[in-house]
Amino acid sequence: MTPRSCPCGLPEPYQDCCGRFHRGDAAAPTAEALMRSRYSAFVRQDAEYLRRTWHPRTRPARLDLDPRMRWTGLEILDATGGSAFHTTGTVTFRASYRGGVLHERSRFERVDGAWVYVDGDFLPE
Repeated sequence: MTPRSCPCGLPEPYQDCCGRFHRGDAAAPTAEALMRSRYSAFVRQDAEYLRRTWHPRTRPARLDLDPRMRWTGLEILDATGGSAFHTTGTVTFRASYRGGVLHERSRFERVDGAWVYVDGDFLPE
């Protein structure tokens, strides 16, 4: 990741990549784009965006992010569904942090036309 690239791993600057979703200037067009933007929100400690993009039926009442957590990289391993032509999708990813790796298959749905995170299954490394 270059200093100006987005935390999600794409080469665009943050403000033109995930930043536009975080600001509310645009909605993530795919489940994968939402996954990337949520990873960037974890990196930037943006709990408001994370709650806003969480499915209402699974959204936690509170979200307390650990300010000591240091995310170091995102690798998308697989994505199924989740395009403009779908109502559901899954994204399998590996998110690295200082001291470990989170490997998850996340489920996404559209709610009122917008992609939201539903839940996920942790996968063994």
